[in-house]
Amino acid sequence: MDGLARIWSAGDGVSRTVAVLLLAMSVSAWVLILWKSWMLTRARRDLARAVPVFWSAPDVATGRTQLAALDREQVLLPMLDALLQPTAPGTLDAGSDAESRLTRLLRDALHRVLGQLQTGQVLLASVGSTSPFVGLFGTVWGIYHALIGISATGSISIDQVAGPVGEALIMTAAGLAVAIPAVLAYNVFGQWVSACEADLEGFAHDLREMALGKQNPKSPKNPWEQGDGLRAP
Repeated sequence: MDGLARIWSAGDGVSRTVAVLLLAMSVSAWVLILWKSWMLTRARRDLARAVPVFWSAPDVATGRTQLAALDREQVLLPMLDALLQPTAPGTLDAGSDAESRLTRLLRDALHRVLGQLQTGQVLLASVGSTSPFVGLFGTVWGIYHALIGISATGSISIDQVAGPVGEALIMTAAGLAVAIPAVLAYNVFGQWVSACEADLEGFAHDLREMALGKQNPKSPKNPWEQGDGLRAP
């Protein structure tokens, strides 16, 4: 702590701005890492539990109720609700064929859910890619500032150079310390989101097939007409 306090007191406005910027980037990255770890873990668990429960329900109304209780991050329910929403008469939506309408509704709902799951990825990528250069800029500026101070004394020795230059190099280490967790988290979260995306696309496909009555063509009942207040798209 004494070394950091000495670097802070010896630095000028530029080096202090770089230090504050790196601190802000680190705090924002770690807050996002902790939040996304919690959110994506819940979403993956909900997908594994909620999908089998929904398909084991006797009708859509019961399935939706069970899905609403298990889908804590709201990644499955928006797609089901998109199919259950009524069609406004006299619109292009009402005039389109059933397959096109189902595809459009599920695609839009899926994109919204994926956007929710991908929240913060841009920030992690930005922090991971820019913080090393921010730290390097702080190092270059610190070395320049140190050499100017040393030249003002009129004499240069290894003792005079090593201390200020070593302190300036801490900026590079700080930039790497900020970047490495952000890059690792970005890659891990990207894999988790991809796994969730595959499960969500499968669920959307199955919903579309059920809505079109293609999963069990011999069944005389339409599953969308069962349950209170639910309508076929």
